[in-house]
Amino acid sequence: MRAFFNKRKKLTAALLLLITAAGIFAFNENDRYFQIAKNLDIFAAFYRELNTYYVDDLPPEKVMRKGIEAMLEETDPFTDFVSEENLDDLKFMATGKYGGVGASINTNGEWTAITDVYEGSPMDKAGVKPGDIIVSMDGKSTKNVPQEEVSRQLKGAAGTPLNMVFRNPLTGVETPKKIIREEINVKAVSYSGIVKNDIGYIKMTQFTENSGAMVRRAVEQLRQSNPALKGMILDLRGNPGGLLDEAVVVANIFVDKNRLIVSTRGKVKNWDRSYETSEQPVDVRLPLAVLTNHSSASASEIVAGSIQDLDRGLVIGQRSYGKGLVQTTRQLPYNTKLKVTTAKYYTPSGRCIQAIDYSHRNEDGGVDYVPDSLRKSFTTIGGRSVKDGGGIEPDAKVDPTYISQVAITLIRKQFIFDYATNYYYSHPKIAAAGSFRLTDAEFEDFERYLDNKDYSYKTRSEDALDAFKTTAKKEKYYDAIAQELETLETKMKHDKKQDLLKNKEEIKRLLEEEIVNRYYLQKGRIIKSLDWDNEVNTAIDLLRNPAKYKQLLSVAKQ
Repeated sequence: MRAFFNKRKKLTAALLLLITAAGIFAFNENDRYFQIAKNLDIFAAFYRELNTYYVDDLPPEKVMRKGIEAMLEETDPFTDFVSEENLDDLKFMATGKYGGVGASINTNGEWTAITDVYEGSPMDKAGVKPGDIIVSMDGKSTKNVPQEEVSRQLKGAAGTPLNMVFRNPLTGVETPKKIIREEINVKAVSYSGIVKNDIGYIKMTQFTENSGAMVRRAVEQLRQSNPALKGMILDLRGNPGGLLDEAVVVANIFVDKNRLIVSTRGKVKNWDRSYETSEQPVDVRLPLAVLTNHSSASASEIVAGSIQDLDRGLVIGQRSYGKGLVQTTRQLPYNTKLKVTTAKYYTPSGRCIQAIDYSHRNEDGGVDYVPDSLRKSFTTIGGRSVKDGGGIEPDAKVDPTYISQVAITLIRKQFIFDYATNYYYSHPKIAAAGSFRLTDAEFEDFERYLDNKDYSYKTRSEDALDAFKTTAKKEKYYDAIAQELETLETKMKHDKKQDLLKNKEEIKRLLEEEIVNRYYLQKGRIIKSLDWDNEVNTAIDLLRNPAKYKQLLSVAKQ
């Protein structure tokens, strides 16, 4: 009997505890909603009184936009308000499609010139070439018109005409052309082909609608045309991501059916999901290398992370961006939208690779990267150790390629671009993109082209010395070391001609890429760039070396 009453007391206590907890929970939830309703009332009353009695008129849209922007400052940078005029940009991010003419532009001084023409685009069909200068659009001069405005005018609904006048950059001859805008579909697979005879290579630039199907077709075509393939490279460098579903489709090309690729978890538990592969893969045995760099983000990291966690292939390059957040769009009144972060995503091992903690802000409102001391370890399916909180770390790290200061200056001042334009008009033909080489005599011609050009610049060492001199003067040390600083400054002064020769091979490669782009457009530029691509060459070496490839995939077992 006593045991019965003891059990009854315990049961009653447990029920009271449960009821109390439920009451606290309900109170907290009710209090939270009360606080929201209360502050919305205050906000509306505040604006009403301010708008009624403030001495000057306040533009409602501008004031409200500032209020929205202030709220967004408390969130992450991926949560955003999308106005009606920016809906096309949101659509482009999802579909890769927009209405326009299919060209890239750059404004340098008074005029805007064409820098790239997309193959098969309206500009390509009209015979427009990189280097051509836009003189007018629909009868209005483009002289001194900002680049953003020129770009806006080039876009428009498919089928609408645009009357343009172009100036030849060499002869100065002006030619009118009628361009009919089309729906431009920026291809998610910008190039696929064979490198070094037996390695497949696919360059993927974004995760938009049907991009996974494009990658699948590219893999299938490469395998069918090259049965002796020794490996496949999937290049996700610079790929900012896009649709999560498409990331699963891409991973599925190399991973068996019914395998977990990614899961999402957020505040709204009903929205939590697990994404598994649903199709038969193309190939689960072909050695695979996924290339990443710091600009590989979001969906790119889902693919790289799942391939790494499932030990399906090697990740090569640099640590990825570290975006482990998922966004959803919510419809707002008057054809506007909210793009809001609703969840975090987790790779098959259970890690979230989000690198910046936006939920904990410093006193100044700033945010920090997750410190290494707080990053947790997880294991791949084969037992290798991987970490969360900082992007995808490569299995084979390759230092990024840095461009010399002289090369940066030549690019920035468009001397490489302009020389390539001159070269194009004086050479009707060149060799195939992969085999084209600039001769030493032609490089000397480029040097002569620069003789009367100003490409002066400061090296990083000179900038550092200037900063040191400023600090020394403030701290009153300068007079004591002035002579030594002057000697050091003299020794550091660079000779532009010598810098040009010292970085000859690098500048030749940049010239070759730009020249090839004139004849073979974007595909030609990519093919040419593969010659000296450190990450690609590292991937080729590892894919051709089965022992080293397997060793990197089984380090934890040794």
